[in-house]
Amino acid sequence: MDIFLLILSFAIMIVGIIGSVIPILPGPLSSWIGLFLFSIISDVQVNTTLLVTTFIIALIIFILDYILPIYTSKKFGASKYGIIGASIGTIIGLFVPPFGIIIGAIIGAISGELLLNKNFKKSFKAGVGVFLGLIVSGVSKAFISTVYLVLYIKLFLDNFNNLF
Repeated sequence: MDIFLLILSFAIMIVGIIGSVIPILPGPLSSWIGLFLFSIISDVQVNTTLLVTTFIIALIIFILDYILPIYTSKKFGASKYGIIGASIGTIIGLFVPPFGIIIGAIIGAISGELLLNKNFKKSFKAGVGVFLGLIVSGVSKAFISTVYLVLYIKLFLDNFNNLF
């Protein structure tokens, strides 16, 4: 059972890294699940404070992943139509990998704004806001998931003698 948990925890850590760039998968939360599964292996010692802290950080990043693009697009002047357009564009973009999500969100925001005010400059500015929010969100998810992978490797090496 321990070998199964070890393999599963590592696989979920990889899913967390992938989830940092593919919005369907929750990157940092998946990475945290990998850390948690590793911690329940018998004879493995993981600090509970570390698990709680990393969970709180993963949860905050998960929430910010949804809030940040909306916040930045509003800061750049997007209306409700721009945000709805960006959401629809993101969903459509899921089917056009690898950059469809970003391109879809930008085109959706611009299209939504054009429906409202017919001003391309203002619409483009809203699209830039969505783009910046997605980039900041993606970079933060990738950073946290990478930190969690480094923690996982460190914990694995610290507990290597207990595992084998």
